[in-house]
Amino acid sequence: MSVTYPKGFRASGVSAGLRRNGNPDLALIVNDGPLRSAAGVLTSNRVFAAPVGWCREVLAGGVAHAVVANSACANACTGPEGLADTRAEAALVAELEDCSQGEVLVASTGIIGERLEMDKVLAGIHAAHAQLGVGAVADEAASRSIMTTDTHPKTTEMDFDGVRFGGIAKGAGMLAPQLATMLVFITTDAVVESADLQQALAPAADVTFSRVDSDACMSTNDTVIVLASGGSGIRLSGERLTEALSAVCADLARQLVADAEGSHHDVLITVNHASSVAAAVAVAREVSRSNLVKTAIAGNDPNWGRILSSVGCVPVSVAPFDPDQVDVVLNGVTICRGGMIGEDRELVDMTGREVHIDIDLAAGDASGHIWTNDLTHEYVEENSAYTS
Repeated sequence: MSVTYPKGFRASGVSAGLRRNGNPDLALIVNDGPLRSAAGVLTSNRVFAAPVGWCREVLAGGVAHAVVANSACANACTGPEGLADTRAEAALVAELEDCSQGEVLVASTGIIGERLEMDKVLAGIHAAHAQLGVGAVADEAASRSIMTTDTHPKTTEMDFDGVRFGGIAKGAGMLAPQLATMLVFITTDAVVESADLQQALAPAADVTFSRVDSDACMSTNDTVIVLASGGSGIRLSGERLTEALSAVCADLARQLVADAEGSHHDVLITVNHASSVAAAVAVAREVSRSNLVKTAIAGNDPNWGRILSSVGCVPVSVAPFDPDQVDVVLNGVTICRGGMIGEDRELVDMTGREVHIDIDLAAGDASGHIWTNDLTHEYVEENSAYTS
């Protein structure tokens, strides 16, 4: 189970005919309460989809009864008509659930610059509402309905002090902060008000979803939503709630990296002894965005010179360090020591799925990390024909 694992939630997923292959493409998640608290983190891209703008309005009200989400079409760069389509989706769900239109969140993912086929979407919402349920079948259908180039659903369920959490996510390409490109829907039966839920989600997302950088491409549709029903009757402290959400988000974020388009390696870049966390993350992100580094990893080539040169691209104002003091450890082998030749690169084994790059800046006590992946022929092939 996933989103209906916590008490107070129903879900469904149907094929509305938006995807050419006939796979499920429209999901509905309903919060039956007694609370209907909501929080969210959305894309910082200045070009954002109509549903993102709508979600900002709904989240400002602090109450959400339901989420409707579709794949195949992003409803981005569609102007006033796209926003009208989003409002129509929310209005129909509100009518079916007897709630306010302003209590329905909407999310979309897929091709940018195309209008939704609203006759199919509205019919799909009717069908999804009729199939709302609880359990593994309902959760599986919902999770598959938001997939695009994903090869499998991303789901999670966890327990913290008697409180249940569940979640589904999609994302395989166009993965870069802020957030990472994704749709994520997390549910919990904790007793928590929307303001406190938002306060817990923001730092949780910052150290998980915002630490995923697959291909340096930020989406127009990033949406992470958390709904709380209060069904457990248990209230978690703010610190414990943040800890729980961080664990849930970390699990889903890790699954996103593992399914990145065409990837053969999952790569954890950790920067230690930086002057600040921001400096550590900036260095890790710079390395994660180097095509030369990523292609070397794809070829199992321990080319540490590419790593070190990427580290040096970060301005001193962002991350002060002495290049002659930097160490680089690749899968446990210190291949660069003090900015110079270290151990024999032939000692590095990169044949496994995970590759760990540890960079020591010798400039402070802070650390930070980024998860990324390699760059393969398959990624190029998949994205060269995405709309066909």
